[in-house]
Amino acid sequence: MANILIVDDDPAVQITIRLLLERAGHHVTVAGDGRSGLALFETSQFDLLFLNIFMPGMDGLETMRHVRAQQPAIPIIVISGRSVTPDAYAEPDFLRMATKLGAVASLQKPFRADALLAAVDGCLDAGKPEGPDVSTGRR
Repeated sequence: MANILIVDDDPAVQITIRLLLERAGHHVTVAGDGRSGLALFETSQFDLLFLNIFMPGMDGLETMRHVRAQQPAIPIIVISGRSVTPDAYAEPDFLRMATKLGAVASLQKPFRADALLAAVDGCLDAGKPEGPDVSTGRR
């Protein structure tokens, strides 16, 4: 299946996502912050990244900026435990902002297992090149 990097500072979230993805057959690597996630990203080949938006040190948006500079097409799913903006005077909707900055999908914590797996499948399917049509030999 896919080689996936999870970058999140919450050990419970790391374990939850890792277990769900490994049960679905994926290989998973975990980093606890943006700097260590970026270091892993630079030394390994990943098919998909999970980035928490709010982490100490280098946050998910800054990490995504560096990742996008190196590999513009890699699918990124951003996650956040901050509440969705309840009104016009609240803080910005960071999940929506992250998708405008290049994330392919976003998940609000806590999320359901089926939502996470659907987001992963959608990102991986969107990134696959179309294979040749066996009946005609054309793409």
